[in-house]
Amino acid sequence: MDRTDPDRYLALRNGIYLYKRRVPKLLEDLDGRKPIVRRTLKTRDLAKARALRDGYERADDDLWGALLSTESGEGVRRRYEFAVRRVAAMGFTYRTTSEILQSETGAQILERLRALTEERPNSLQANAILGVVERPTTRLSEAFKLYVERIAAPELGTKSQEQKDSWLKVKKRALTNFITLVGDKPIGEVTRDDALKFYNFWADRISPLGDAKKTATHKPTSGNRDIGNLRVLYKEYHEHLNVKVADNPFDKLTFSDKFKKARTRPPFTTEWITTRILVPGALAGLNEEARGIVLGMTDSGARPSELANIDEERIFLDAPVPYIRVEARLDAEDPRELKTTSSARNIPLVGVALAAFQKHPKGFPRYRNKGVALSACLLKHFKVNGLFPTKKHVIYSLRHSFEDRMKDAGIDTELRMILMGHSNSRPAYGVGGSLTWQRDELLKIVVPFDPSIV
Repeated sequence: MDRTDPDRYLALRNGIYLYKRRVPKLLEDLDGRKPIVRRTLKTRDLAKARALRDGYERADDDLWGALLSTESGEGVRRRYEFAVRRVAAMGFTYRTTSEILQSETGAQILERLRALTEERPNSLQANAILGVVERPTTRLSEAFKLYVERIAAPELGTKSQEQKDSWLKVKKRALTNFITLVGDKPIGEVTRDDALKFYNFWADRISPLGDAKKTATHKPTSGNRDIGNLRVLYKEYHEHLNVKVADNPFDKLTFSDKFKKARTRPPFTTEWITTRILVPGALAGLNEEARGIVLGMTDSGARPSELANIDEERIFLDAPVPYIRVEARLDAEDPRELKTTSSARNIPLVGVALAAFQKHPKGFPRYRNKGVALSACLLKHFKVNGLFPTKKHVIYSLRHSFEDRMKDAGIDTELRMILMGHSNSRPAYGVGGSLTWQRDELLKIVVPFDPSIV
């Protein structure tokens, strides 16, 4: 059967659509519905019949996959997934027998019993309706594998390889830390005590108590990120299997971060930029593309990763107002997400940023999808050459400086938020002003520079 055929496995009898499909010969004895599966869809509407057919088709695919499985653990999981999809196709939610008796009304139970009359006794279909299909015992590592490969697949599809690696790294770290502490136990057996043990593990690193010689080795954000990733894994794994859990053991476990604002990276002063960074020789030790990104940041306020991933198609030097476009890449072969949806924006090019892009009209391919390499290169150069005023300053301080210069120049708050790519709770009207107006506003804050540095 051609899987692209929109009417596959559909047949008509007296104007009513049927789901009709042959059982694979290899599985006829195991399936018990040999040789043909027939089920009335109880509708004359083709669109509705196709939707119902899709449910039965997926359920049968899962069933036959489970029957073919040779690994017992995998077989249990696939049989359970089959049961969930089979009852969903029939209009039910999969529940264990005890859950059915505790949570369903008499009318709902009666509907299940009616559906049973169409099934062979003790078949997987009948067992799915009755809720006696064994739920899989899936260890944390196995649940994580399923989460990465299947549950989160749509989310990962829009990320670049660099972004996927970064996403996976922090989630894998959380899992590794947790397994090291409590073991690779079945995810369904994770308790609140396990979660509290993990909370205390991070508490000792964030705010150690009882030992004056111990100092904090991590910030609250690190612990919150680990706990949050486990909370999501637990929640989405069970939702994927359509298992209703009363409580997530990781819920409401967070560390307060009262000093987060105090740790905000300080900006470079305009004087420091003009007398220490944008002077001949200061950036000479950088390769041309890394230097171009630093100069581009200075008068555009763009994030380093945004500039590193700008390609030729998003650089408009011949426009009446030269500008760059920051946006997500939707190319399936080379996707890339933005940090936030508000990060998508056009930035007029002025000052040293315009000069940098005139020298690099195709962008900075050396660092495309290589943010870690770019950060390491810039950090090393600025440290070695004394280009950071304090230990708190970072490359991002150029972006903070750009915003401060806009504030000092009295540039409209909404325009500042647009140019920085910050979210704005105000309803969106228009496009935030013409590029000509935006450019003229930015001309108020351009910093002087020697053309030889470009």
